[in-house]
Amino acid sequence: MARLAKLLALLAIGVVATAGTAVSAQPAYPNRPVTVVIGFPPGGSVDTVGRAVVEALGKKMSATMVVENVGGASGAIGVQRVVNAAPDGYTLAFGSSSEFVATRFLNPAQKYDAQLDLVPIGYVGAIPLVLVASQQSGVRTLDQFVTTARARPGQLSYGTSGIGSMLHFSGELLKKQAGLSIVHIPYRGAGNIGSDLAGGSIEFAFLGPGAAKPFIDAGRVIPIAVTSAQRVSLLPDVPALGEHPALKGYNLVAWYALMAPKGLPSELQVKLRKALSEALHDSAVRDKLERVGVVVGRGDEDLPPLMRKDAAEYKRIVEFAGMKN
Repeated sequence: MARLAKLLALLAIGVVATAGTAVSAQPAYPNRPVTVVIGFPPGGSVDTVGRAVVEALGKKMSATMVVENVGGASGAIGVQRVVNAAPDGYTLAFGSSSEFVATRFLNPAQKYDAQLDLVPIGYVGAIPLVLVASQQSGVRTLDQFVTTARARPGQLSYGTSGIGSMLHFSGELLKKQAGLSIVHIPYRGAGNIGSDLAGGSIEFAFLGPGAAKPFIDAGRVIPIAVTSAQRVSLLPDVPALGEHPALKGYNLVAWYALMAPKGLPSELQVKLRKALSEALHDSAVRDKLERVGVVVGRGDEDLPPLMRKDAAEYKRIVEFAGMKN
């Protein structure tokens, strides 16, 4: 009997030792490069903000982070790639409220619903857009913009980073609210809009403040207004659209977030959220993001309620503006 007890004890010790070896053999995450997909070409506001966040996240996690730009369908193609990826933490999506919420109301071919098919890692911040005019348009003020657009229905154009992008939603809401008729020119991304506007190929455009500011500072384009309810510190002399009587109450801003495929293990979610929060509390990172117009988040925002609220708003804009993909 004593011999049997001793044998069982030795077996138990062996099982514990084996289990401990198996646990210790699990590779620490991340032990290889992490790909962060951005659904727009390089050069636009989503790409600019995303790269700054990815760089900071890599430092906090002591990991190699690789940005992959997968443009098309206003960011939806890139997000779909992440939705289809293995939920192992090695493929993430950085994007905006456009491709995470708005595009599904415009594109019946879109197969994902980010609220159901992705796991929010964290809210990064919000950013207003800037309505800018070409020098050739002759428009210098918000009042002149509204007056000119009303006097020339269907004759003026504005560029955005694509159908269903936040830039597009901003323009259609403006048109609907002020009763304007302006032709929408969708680009595959925001990278070429500023140069085309400066060259006079289009009369107006919506851009992120970081993308717009170099053109504004060089005097190549004219800032008309921002889409937020109040003026922004990066462009303090530029009025908010809502300051015009025809656009009273106008307020539409984009927000940015980092997401992962549904099914990501909770321990990896915790690790990523902690690293993102630390990155957003780093003063150097915050300064870099604020310089391109981002109102940086606190790191503890609850994304699902925000996504539900915005979904209702974008659906309403699609319906009353008659937006079509």
